[in-house]
Amino acid sequence: MSDRAPAGQFIDAAIGLLRRLRDEEADSIAAAGTLLADTVADGGRLFAFGAGHSSLAAQDLVYRAGGLALVNLLAVPGVVGVDVMPAPLGSALERVDGLASAVLDSSPLRAGDALLVISLSGRNALPVEMAMNARALGVKVIGVTSVAYASRTKSRHASGTYLKDHCDLVLDSKIAVGDAELTHDGIPAPFAPASTVVTSALLQAVMATTATTLADRGIEPPLLRSGNVDGGHDWNTRVMEQYRDRIFYRH
Repeated sequence: MSDRAPAGQFIDAAIGLLRRLRDEEADSIAAAGTLLADTVADGGRLFAFGAGHSSLAAQDLVYRAGGLALVNLLAVPGVVGVDVMPAPLGSALERVDGLASAVLDSSPLRAGDALLVISLSGRNALPVEMAMNARALGVKVIGVTSVAYASRTKSRHASGTYLKDHCDLVLDSKIAVGDAELTHDGIPAPFAPASTVVTSALLQAVMATTATTLADRGIEPPLLRSGNVDGGHDWNTRVMEQYRDRIFYRH
């Protein structure tokens, strides 16, 4: 570590990653925002999936003040965050073949919808099969992953492939393998993961693009307002009623 305080080092590292996303992923972000806008305009529904800590970025899009009301969480029991006990069970479930098929078979996902699949490593069976099977249904898939893992780790799926290999579009979070930004001579392991803040920012950039793309086409984007501002509750009630056939988290 340098003489700079660790808090400052971590924030600088996160800022550096965000700048890389701004500069290196601009075209991919624009394409993803356009794909989602096309889906909304054509009457499709939006879904987001992530396992473990990757689920945090997916959840940040759902029922979110300032966000699109149409984003639904595609939840897999036992892998949404770290709510399962014992927590390592969630990691084990990500490696189970066939789980994605069972989830999709019981989900409302259908042809013409769009699915964001978020997986930092993109190497486990669950996100790989989620993308593969969703595309087979006619769903457009946007993968959000760190492409570096594909060259530095071994796939855990029988096909030997990664999430990035089964998507219509890929957003590269640029996170280094291991997801830890800092080291210290007195600490035997790297620490300070940045994937959550960076992936969430990446996805919000996509959502901002989606909203403005819809507006540029003369379509009012179905945005939610904060329930803690005057009129926010009434606004949200109107939006959710207007799009009730495409919103599943209120049922």
